[in-house]
Amino acid sequence: MKSFERNFEIVIEDGAHPDFRCFISSEPPPQALQEIIPESVLQNALKIANEAPQDLKSNIRRAFSKFGQDEFTKAEAHKYPEYKAILFGLCMFHSLILGRRKFGSQGWSRKYNFNDGDLTICGDILHNYLTNYELVPYADLKYLFGEVMYGGHITDDWDRRTNNTYLEVLIQPKILDGMNLTLAPGFRSPPPNKFNRPEYVKYDDEKLPPEDPRMFGLHPNAEIGYLTNQGETLFATILQCAGGSGGGGGASKDSIVNEMIVRFMDTLPPQFIMLDIYAKAKERSPYVVVCLQECERMNTLTFTMKKSLEDLDAGLKGSLNMTDDMEVLSTSMFLGIQPALWVKYAYFSLKSLPNWFDDLQLRIGQLIDYSEELIAPKSVWISGLFNPMSFLTAIMQVTARRDQLPLDNMCLKTDVINFRDPGDIQEVPDNGRYIHGMFLQGASWELGRGPEQGNLTEMIPKELRPELPVVHITAIERKDQVAAGFYDCPVYVTSMRGGTFVFTAKLKMESEEYDFKLWILAGCCIVLQPE
Repeated sequence: MKSFERNFEIVIEDGAHPDFRCFISSEPPPQALQEIIPESVLQNALKIANEAPQDLKSNIRRAFSKFGQDEFTKAEAHKYPEYKAILFGLCMFHSLILGRRKFGSQGWSRKYNFNDGDLTICGDILHNYLTNYELVPYADLKYLFGEVMYGGHITDDWDRRTNNTYLEVLIQPKILDGMNLTLAPGFRSPPPNKFNRPEYVKYDDEKLPPEDPRMFGLHPNAEIGYLTNQGETLFATILQCAGGSGGGGGASKDSIVNEMIVRFMDTLPPQFIMLDIYAKAKERSPYVVVCLQECERMNTLTFTMKKSLEDLDAGLKGSLNMTDDMEVLSTSMFLGIQPALWVKYAYFSLKSLPNWFDDLQLRIGQLIDYSEELIAPKSVWISGLFNPMSFLTAIMQVTARRDQLPLDNMCLKTDVINFRDPGDIQEVPDNGRYIHGMFLQGASWELGRGPEQGNLTEMIPKELRPELPVVHITAIERKDQVAAGFYDCPVYVTSMRGGTFVFTAKLKMESEEYDFKLWILAGCCIVLQPE
């Protein structure tokens, strides 16, 4: 063994010592290390090594280390097997929700600061409840763990559903049966009657399979997305640090920006003439109102783009003084990211600037067709609207007016039809509308046979964003909505999720008996604007 101190960091090389991970994870180091390493070095190392580890095995071990032998001894008087089993399940839960963060928005829509204090307080709650109740109050424990302690951090309802689903899977009576409850693929709950604290630690070290996204309930494709995001973040940071300096044989920043200005200015179509469109709108039906709103917003965006590009072009040629806004726009164009000035008037999107501009062209093309006679296309590219929910609301408004139903009692019903290509749609449905441009994340879609609707299925390896077939959206009364056999799938504009939520689509599962919890833990959702 050898150790040395460098910038308050202690490096320990000891392949034969099994307990050095406890030291790295901020536990008190083994006595053998304390005798070799100076106390001042240990204290500094313990202060800087208090962040949760990255791997699942170390997280479980770290979580379990928060409950020493004293807690186990105290629990021996009241429901000792129950305490050991549920505590191990709680540590597993804590480790899973920490490890899930590395998968970005597919893991959690927002970032949450789960910490060791949540875990230790939950351990105290567990001990108190087992002491005061004859039967284990599983519902009470899951509510306190999921809604109060850990749930106190969570601000997104869909993340709360994921958090509570983990507890539903892990904290249940089967955890006492021993080896009958699967905590993760290939990792079963150990029998509490045969295991004490040292055996639990050994069981985690020896029996936990190699870490894989499936341990968290995710598909292996999630690892591809995680590594891709890491690489993109790294290269984006390098580009930003490089600034605007040009390489020896490469094109200069100004020449690249000039080429983009010429391309954008030449291909941007003229603005919509709103007076003519309003003149054609004899009747302001909900679908007509959507078209008018979309055209106005598109005019605002394209006007801002043209004005800022003209100013930047003049600034680069020396006709105008370069302002801070021009510099920011020039840098954004050079780096291939969406300029903040345009984003202010645009729509949610995570695309690079070239892809974003191509997408903008397609959006304008759909609006040109839509505004020609103020009739929505046979199948609407829902992703191409500034406000997708406005068109969905229009469907409910039309149905409510036709059937004389209160709008507040209406909801959307989604039926995925067996058409991959929206061009195959020949006519508008009598009820509702057809939409397309929806992509699945965390699942794939299997087409049905004949007129039967298809169903959710496991993802195909390396296919990260399978496109959903054409969807028939109708409006029905809430009391008529069928829940059995359907998964409540959140629909977002971008894979950033969070505040880009649009509505909830009910997607058919393989059968009514299929466990929807699997899709929840897989992070299954619909994205309208994939990167």
